[in-house]
Amino acid sequence: MEYRKLGKTDLELSVITYGSFGIGGTMWGGTEKKDAEEAIVASLDYGITSIDTAPFYGLGLSERMIGDVIKGRDRSKIQLLTKFGMVWDGSNRGRGDFFFNVDNDGKKYPVYKFAGKDNVIKETEESLQRLGTDYLDLLQLHWNDSTTPIDETMEALQKLIDQGKIRAAGVSNYTKAQMEVAENSVLLASNQMPYSMLNRDIEADVIPHAIQNQIGIIAYSPLERGLLTGKYFEGAQLSSDDHRNGYFAQFNMGKVKIFLETIEPLANEKDATLAQLVLRWTTLQPGITIVLAGARNSAQAISNARAMNVELSSDELAYINRELAKVTAYT
Repeated sequence: MEYRKLGKTDLELSVITYGSFGIGGTMWGGTEKKDAEEAIVASLDYGITSIDTAPFYGLGLSERMIGDVIKGRDRSKIQLLTKFGMVWDGSNRGRGDFFFNVDNDGKKYPVYKFAGKDNVIKETEESLQRLGTDYLDLLQLHWNDSTTPIDETMEALQKLIDQGKIRAAGVSNYTKAQMEVAENSVLLASNQMPYSMLNRDIEADVIPHAIQNQIGIIAYSPLERGLLTGKYFEGAQLSSDDHRNGYFAQFNMGKVKIFLETIEPLANEKDATLAQLVLRWTTLQPGITIVLAGARNSAQAISNARAMNVELSSDELAYINRELAKVTAYT
């Protein structure tokens, strides 16, 4: 495993970081708790020291499982990254931006993007309790809330830093313009953004701004929620309540399949899976600090960690990029 410093902070994070959206189960067709906990354990055992989560993932379940797994471990060797700002419990009292309705365990919850100061503090305390810790390594705004001034949210994060409850402040899904505003009120450690072979939009302005201002970029959905593993072209099935049924519709699946078939021989030469090749490519892109990789069982977690063993030369990266240029990602 390799480790990289996040922005101007003193945080050292594993380049492959465990992403826990899937194990929460919500929007993913449920979860197997035992398998999920074994995935977290395997990640830690194979050098993945950083875990990214959020209260929304399983409506608290993901954070609770992580808290159970790390109990008794050396906390100083684990970096906990979580978020705030997706409210489903009604505590926002109608404030914020309505996002969507989500089904969880047979119940429907209206989800709001809300980042008011009181909510930042409230959610932080709840996350600390669920994770069983007295500090968070990185706290990130999950989505921008247009009803709350950015400086109000960032000032709340700075207060938490001053109190020692968080080590660093970050955002997620922020535009370059929003990052610039946030930087006026807090030392912005990172911006967590969707980034993959099929979605490189942030290369236009977010990544250049991050590089220029020493802000970390945390890439999420590098495997496009499993699409770039190739398994969904080999008969893997999704449950009816899995959000990926609609998510995959945005891609030109025929061209994606051809691309994966084209680069698969390179993966074979490296004694690697397609997923490992894709993850390693992502970690080597300019401006990308760490890459989130989800795992719902220990085998997937170990495979993700071993992606860092794949060595790619400049010629091999150029080959992948040439083939990738032939893909029209979106229909």
